[in-house]
Amino acid sequence: MTGRDEVPWHRRHWVAVDAAIAVFFVVLDTGVTLAGGTWWPERPGALAWVMLGLQALACASLAARRCAPIAVVVVLGTFTLVITLLISPFGALTPAAGGNLWAPFATVLAAYGPLFYQQNRRAAFVALAVFTLIVMRPWQPTWTVLTIGLLRTAVGPLLALYVGARHRLVMALTERAERAERERHLLAERARAEERARLAGEMHDVVTHRVSLMALQAGALRMTATDEATRQAAEDLRQAGCQALDELRDLVGILRTAPEEGDGSPSVAGLPTLVSESAGAGVDAELVQEGDPALASPVVGRTTYRIVREALTNAHKHAPGAKVVVSVHYEESQVRVAVHNTPPTGRPSAQLVGTGSGLGIVGLRQRVDVLHGVLRAGRAPDGGFSVEATLPAYVPTAESAV
Repeated sequence: MTGRDEVPWHRRHWVAVDAAIAVFFVVLDTGVTLAGGTWWPERPGALAWVMLGLQALACASLAARRCAPIAVVVVLGTFTLVITLLISPFGALTPAAGGNLWAPFATVLAAYGPLFYQQNRRAAFVALAVFTLIVMRPWQPTWTVLTIGLLRTAVGPLLALYVGARHRLVMALTERAERAERERHLLAERARAEERARLAGEMHDVVTHRVSLMALQAGALRMTATDEATRQAAEDLRQAGCQALDELRDLVGILRTAPEEGDGSPSVAGLPTLVSESAGAGVDAELVQEGDPALASPVVGRTTYRIVREALTNAHKHAPGAKVVVSVHYEESQVRVAVHNTPPTGRPSAQLVGTGSGLGIVGLRQRVDVLHGVLRAGRAPDGGFSVEATLPAYVPTAESAV
């Protein structure tokens, strides 16, 4: 179902509805007047027929009650005042029934508009006050006219106030329901995150225990081995085990909703040091930061750091002599990271290139996907290489709530 189908028909075709309402009141007031229910004289002359036509036009102004509610009140009020003056004191018209109300029934709906459609409440109240005096004609007081005239002009504003209050109440209830739905969604997300953290903790405990044993056994073998080749192989195995433990801890940190207490993982505050280290190693590296780094929540800051670190590492291996520009833009809703290196000026070292696993970008993309971000990596138009990522600035975790 489309949004257009959800809107009621009378709201989608309000012009036709208002025109039909105006025609209805033109017919109603014309019929009531001709039947002697208002100001119609017993022997109508040319003036009476002219005023009947003007009354029809005044009632037809209800078609503009939404866009010009005060103007409609002015038109009907002016017509009622003219009729009243023609009857008394000018005596140009003599109604068949002198105790009737001269105002047409259209005044009931006209009085509804100013308080419901007009933004300026003061102007609306002033217009309705004058309108009420004209309809009640207190200079010719009779209890019947005063009472009916007051009801004519009071029913509309009271109904408008009620409808407005009901609309505000419905909007408040709708907003509350939407807020409750969002909170329910957040609670479900929190439950999933807690379960994921529990599973990550169990995986960390099981795997690290086994890998730690392997590293300890390799260390013991290195100490007890009699030949150099065995000792070197044991040392390589021990170092590989220690590196695997570090990488496992880094991966499990993503899956946890909150890092362990005392976690010293680098964040955006370490970017200047990271870039300066590359510059110290002979790489033409530059860091450009815009915005407030505090806008990035902790987990986003650490992911940003890892993206820059991986991109710099790739530049070291694959683009010797290239210039590297690291750009980080902090915004209220997102953090944009871009690392671009120009084409290399030298030949990459085959030994250095061979040390990588080839999964660095894949791992970064997985990290970014966890945060509901976007990562792009590929050749740049100038022949270099670019790594760009867009991350949400705030990702709620237990750490960011502290």
